[in-house]
Amino acid sequence: MKLLIKLGGTLLDSVESRARLAAEIAVFKDAIVVVHGGGKQMTRYLTEHNVESRFVNGLRVTTPEVVDAVLKVFAGTVNTELVGAFRAAGARPVGLTGLDAGLVDAEPLAEDLGAVGKPVRSDAALLELLTREHYLPVVACVAGDAGGAVYNVNADQMAVACAASFGAERLIFLTDVDGVKDASGQVLESLTVKNASSLIEQGVATGGMRAKLEAAVAALDKGVGEIVIAPGARPQVVADILAGRQIGTRIVS
Repeated sequence: MKLLIKLGGTLLDSVESRARLAAEIAVFKDAIVVVHGGGKQMTRYLTEHNVESRFVNGLRVTTPEVVDAVLKVFAGTVNTELVGAFRAAGARPVGLTGLDAGLVDAEPLAEDLGAVGKPVRSDAALLELLTREHYLPVVACVAGDAGGAVYNVNADQMAVACAASFGAERLIFLTDVDGVKDASGQVLESLTVKNASSLIEQGVATGGMRAKLEAAVAALDKGVGEIVIAPGARPQVVADILAGRQIGTRIVS
């Protein structure tokens, strides 16, 4: 089975959480790709360096100063620490960004956002090569283009681009919430594309959850079989999902 797991940056902010997740993922012998974010770490870095964080519709405006931070934080510290955790867990991790071998190309999303990119194509040849030889690709949410530009890409969109080109049968978003909630605050066990769109239209799913639902719908449209949004803080969450236990919210076409 081909599986893509997206890890939210909040889950990677402590040594203990990184180590647990790495250990739980490393035991599987399937063709697995990991994509990670790091928004919390990025905000902290920018604050420490007296760089203002500005957002438009939930996306961080990416000035040249922020691009430098993106490379230092996403492709640097966060990626390297996660690779180290996987190595300690016995896996054979390879740290990557979307720039490597043209894994994910992007184009500017909007002029007022600066170097925020929208994935426009993905070449999974490198992922195929690595997983075939039992390596574990660990991909930071940084993309580029053939001209050498660097883009800050939403990690959920990055995960969708990689999952679609890789032919992943499942895409698991591990996050800091229990799943997708309805208007009363109850976690929904499953959603169809129509249900997901309704939650967005009605204003029930906002912010980060809206972004995840939009990414999930896009992934299904691109051929990914099933999406799961689940709490990454739950021990053995990946094993439970793959065993068919009801964890978080499943989204199917």
